[in-house]
Amino acid sequence: MTAFQALVLAGSRRGAPDPLAGATEAPHKALIRLDGLTLLARVAGAVRGAGAGRVAAVADHPAVRDEARRLGLEVLDEGEGPSLSVQAGAAALGTPLLVTTADHALLRAEWVQRFLADTPPGADVAALVAERARVEAAAPGAKRTYIRLADGHWSGCNLFWLATPRALRIVDLWRRVEADRKRPWRIAALLGPDALIRYASGRLTLADVGRRLGALAGVQAAVVASPYGLAAVDVDKPADLELVRRIAEADAGRPAAP
Repeated sequence: MTAFQALVLAGSRRGAPDPLAGATEAPHKALIRLDGLTLLARVAGAVRGAGAGRVAAVADHPAVRDEARRLGLEVLDEGEGPSLSVQAGAAALGTPLLVTTADHALLRAEWVQRFLADTPPGADVAALVAERARVEAAAPGAKRTYIRLADGHWSGCNLFWLATPRALRIVDLWRRVEADRKRPWRIAALLGPDALIRYASGRLTLADVGRRLGALAGVQAAVVASPYGLAAVDVDKPADLELVRRIAEADAGRPAAP
């Protein structure tokens, strides 16, 4: 397996209140405990288990930075949004670089390894997605945002692979996608008139999206479908936290907490 580094985004979305702040005693959602471990510790353990060498956390909250150091992670300052944090992380760690988020509470090493194995050779950058049927089968009741394409309804999995330095060319495009992450039709519009027409008529495929994003950024890009529906589940709100706690307790063979 190719040696790689990992970057865990553990900052805060600036200007937006954290809906989990009042729902837990943790000062930041990266510090919420699940099965005795903080979410940050769980994610760090998963990427290390997948083979990551150096692992860094992007964080602005002092308690998160302290937890990252306790875990033996390098600590980087947060940029103006996730895309610029990734850019700074890639400058510090180099490529190949796996990028994920601290709220990816259920992340497992085998999901990462499968993602890297399924990424096409020659791809500069790849993103992982899961199809709606797999997500709903693995996590009934999960509320996710899906983009509807000809070959399925897809949800992002907060896992990105920057295989080469050229992958950083996609950061500017990523910033535009960040602004429209809850409006799939506007993301489709970024791909150009032909892609928008194909999207509106239900003919745009997952492979089309990867090819067009790569062409816009001047890189070889791939969108990889995961067989693991839970890979699309993160913790953005109290209902998500309840869901991952139920799943974690079921995996451990314990009755769900009331």
